[in-house]
Amino acid sequence: MARMSPASRSKPSRAKVLGAEIPRVGRAHGGAPRSGKGHVRLSRWSGDRVAEWEGEAALSALAKPTGGPGPKATVWIDLTDPDPAMVARVGSVLGLHPLIAEDVIEGNQRAKIEVTAGLVHIVMFVLEAPETAPSIGGAFVVAREVDLVLGDGFLLSSHPGSWDPRSGDHFRTGLGPILKAGPDHVLWAIIDAIVDGYFPFADHLEDLIDSLQDDVVDRPTRQTLERLFGLKRDLIAVRRAVSPVREILNQVTNRELTLIDAAEILYFRDIYDHVIRLADELDTDRELVAASVEIYLSTINNNLSVIMKRLTGVTVILAGIGAIAGVFGMSEAGLAFSGAEAGGFWLVTVIVIAIAVGAAAVLRKIDWI
Repeated sequence: MARMSPASRSKPSRAKVLGAEIPRVGRAHGGAPRSGKGHVRLSRWSGDRVAEWEGEAALSALAKPTGGPGPKATVWIDLTDPDPAMVARVGSVLGLHPLIAEDVIEGNQRAKIEVTAGLVHIVMFVLEAPETAPSIGGAFVVAREVDLVLGDGFLLSSHPGSWDPRSGDHFRTGLGPILKAGPDHVLWAIIDAIVDGYFPFADHLEDLIDSLQDDVVDRPTRQTLERLFGLKRDLIAVRRAVSPVREILNQVTNRELTLIDAAEILYFRDIYDHVIRLADELDTDRELVAASVEIYLSTINNNLSVIMKRLTGVTVILAGIGAIAGVFGMSEAGLAFSGAEAGGFWLVTVIVIAIAVGAAAVLRKIDWI
């Protein structure tokens, strides 16, 4: 959230948006306010049935007593790439604190859980593959922010259009059973779907590590090193999304949040166990990648040593030939041992070749060539 001066805190600048007032939002932490399709879905369980609205009809129904939260109703407001106007309209009906509305609009938060004005605001990240195939060493993991606001009788979710919370396993049997159990149960179903989405990326990372370890030992090239560094970046992205979830679930399960029913804590603890196991696997993967980089460097050094030995062996052979040739070339060595130049030349040539072959055999035996 952008830091405000004392003057701006005492008299905040506000903008009228469709009849509702929200703080004027600027860039924060290098990010920008969300803008996109601005689609909204409203699902309400009441009287043993589920009613659903979309688009403008959902916003209109939310403002009515029969569509909004009630004593015996559960409301789920799902925003897809919301713009400030949509957040303002929804926030005015639900009574969202301006800070929560600002965080949802900015879409540039860290993973966290905060209780503001009696509302529980949770920020998590879903992991997605990039739209285009990554280049060598490029990242194959993209983290997208998801905002979840739990209130009395309602749950507000805001997410990118590339991800649908209803794609989770718990929603395949219909919304009725989930909504009937209350908004905290809907929150559990969405968080469980997010965490379940982490495992395919973790498994893919492990497969990449296994493949790169083989390449590091057998075919250590520059591309292998680039892929290793790309894999390290992906591990950091996955770990950055997963690690804060432990603290989020730890606070959810400590029985201090009145909006979380005691019966739901057991469900959240199940997710907590999954996150701990996943975090341990990521720690192991990070150590394996670091070890792979060290193996790569060791392999390169070993290959360099082998090359230097080969060059040394060749130098020994050629230096011997050059020394003998230099002696006979400068002094003719008594006309090649006084055996006439032609016969002496061939005799010296045979001797030089024999010495070279002998040296090569010795160097071959000690694995220098």
